[in-house]
Amino acid sequence: MLEYITLPDLPPVAPYSHAVRAGDFLFVTGQLAEDPETGAVVLGPIAEQTRQVMENLKRVLTHVGTGFDRVVMARIFLTDFRDYEVVNSIYAAYFQPGRLPGRTTVGVLGLAGQGNVEIDLIVYCGD
Repeated sequence: MLEYITLPDLPPVAPYSHAVRAGDFLFVTGQLAEDPETGAVVLGPIAEQTRQVMENLKRVLTHVGTGFDRVVMARIFLTDFRDYEVVNSIYAAYFQPGRLPGRTTVGVLGLAGQGNVEIDLIVYCGD
């Protein structure tokens, strides 16, 4: 069974769901640094963008009744690997030490909305 999840207060900028639940797993669409109040991508410093991305992910996780402690895999897309350490430190603060998910970090030429960081998640929602 599949459940398609779209948050009313975080409108998607393209034709996608914010997450799809497939059995015990939740696949959270890559989030950019979109400000949920304005819909505009935050184009400030990478630290500000990363915090907004993580807060958007948190919003999706909270909406479905789970949290970062259930994340099994994350993918980070960066337009500039010089931002790696800043993104990494902010990202890590959302997880419990010793309970870090698997992760892939990829350098890309560009992202939708002119952002510089995008993160998606796979979450285990079983017992």
